[in-house]
Amino acid sequence: MTGHQSHATPKDQGMDQDQGRAEEKNKDRAEEKDKDKAEDRAPALEVEDVCVELGGRLALDRVDLAVHTGELVGLIGPNGAGKTTLLRAVLGLLTPHAGSVRLAGRPASLSRGTIGYVPQRHEFAWDFPLSVEKAVLTGRAHRIGWLRRAGAEDREAVDEALRRVAMSDLRHRPIGELSGGQRQRVLVARALALRPALMLLDEPFTGLDVPTQELLTGLFEELRQEDKALLMTTHDLPAAAGMASRLCLLNRTVIADGPPETLRDPAVWLRAFGVTESDQLLTSLGVSR
Repeated sequence: MTGHQSHATPKDQGMDQDQGRAEEKNKDRAEEKDKDKAEDRAPALEVEDVCVELGGRLALDRVDLAVHTGELVGLIGPNGAGKTTLLRAVLGLLTPHAGSVRLAGRPASLSRGTIGYVPQRHEFAWDFPLSVEKAVLTGRAHRIGWLRRAGAEDREAVDEALRRVAMSDLRHRPIGELSGGQRQRVLVARALALRPALMLLDEPFTGLDVPTQELLTGLFEELRQEDKALLMTTHDLPAAAGMASRLCLLNRTVIADGPPETLRDPAVWLRAFGVTESDQLLTSLGVSR
């Protein structure tokens, strides 16, 4: 019995080509979805191998740090360790001479207008003739644009921010008449008004009365549960250990990084702070030998 050799017709070849193109498109779509998912998984903040020089001195040396959504990371270290320098590098106020900073997977230079920044209180011009409401509105200057009037969305964001820091009743008060705790609430509201995904907090608890400390502690926990990412410098180590998802011990470079309960080795604290084993620091943290 003679076998018959089959030959593909032009129609069959066309169908094969169409199928191949469809498979290629599906592959492209799948790769695009994987890329989108990867971006969704990207840390809210990623600092990689960052070095910063100030006055000929290496202030930060190959710093690596990631902050994810739903995390409050305490940035801990002695005076001069580079904590504020790192925040300023993330904000673009200082330019690293090496390394990179990324926000949600994108170069920080493309996204810095989305960061809510709470500076130390002495850095703000409290003698400027502004009301509380106007001061909080300045947090949205990047969104509003220069020489443009605030819109309904801007006013709504300010109202929400004032409510969250319990300052709505003082919205018309001049900022120069505020107490230290009230001023700190204004700075936090100013950052919140941007509705940021990432917040940088520089010593937010320094010199505060107990009610304001408690209010801000509760607020930061709420923001964390709302999947905001928070990076906070502080000298209040026991408080940081009690509220932070992770602690990053910094002394020009990262000495240790992890959940507070995992940083029980006194050696990392001795190295980060340059203290002796008899120092009260270890006792206060409950990690003495």
